[in-house]
Amino acid sequence: MARYIGAVCRHCRREGLKLFLKGDRCFTDKCAIEKRAFPPGAHGSSFRHKQSEYGSQLREKQKVKRIYGVLEKQFRRTLTEAARRKGLTGENLLMLLEKRLDNVVYRMGFAASRNEARQIVRHGHILLNGKKASIPSIQVNLNDTVSVRDKSRKHPQILSALEAARRKGTTKWVEVDLNEFTGKMMSDPKRDDLTLPIQEQLIVELYSR
Repeated sequence: MARYIGAVCRHCRREGLKLFLKGDRCFTDKCAIEKRAFPPGAHGSSFRHKQSEYGSQLREKQKVKRIYGVLEKQFRRTLTEAARRKGLTGENLLMLLEKRLDNVVYRMGFAASRNEARQIVRHGHILLNGKKASIPSIQVNLNDTVSVRDKSRKHPQILSALEAARRKGTTKWVEVDLNEFTGKMMSDPKRDDLTLPIQEQLIVELYSR
């Protein structure tokens, strides 16, 4: 499956805000945007371009794709599914992205970032309702249980992420027993649970052109 393997800190610089793509590093002074709060590239520091309506819509789409680590084809497919459901298409899109298995693993504190969560899922370290789940895009449903395999509970990345989760806590729509390496989705995520500044309506407008 195609995936982005380049530097991710440039994504934060391009969007002009922290997207929290590198786990604990994003909370330190090593974060790239703390040192260079301008777009990447030779002319980034002198970049002074007034954005068009289309440009604003495109930037919003790119921001959300980068936050959740999905590429264009998968993003379009998720948006199509969001449009089929009742309610606001933009909010449905964000909720579908939030309920991806890799994102839930990240939200539960089993991984330091979504990219790391995707890797952990791909490598078969995660169980969904007691069964091995190695597809990051699987949708997690209400009352589903996500846990770390017994053989993977000494994995250094997972242990490091759990230690950070003990300090920072986890999101309110999941219930996690960090000592037992297991978590449960107690309610569907709500739009208010997302703290990053996202204007999802701009994405819907972009694809409605």
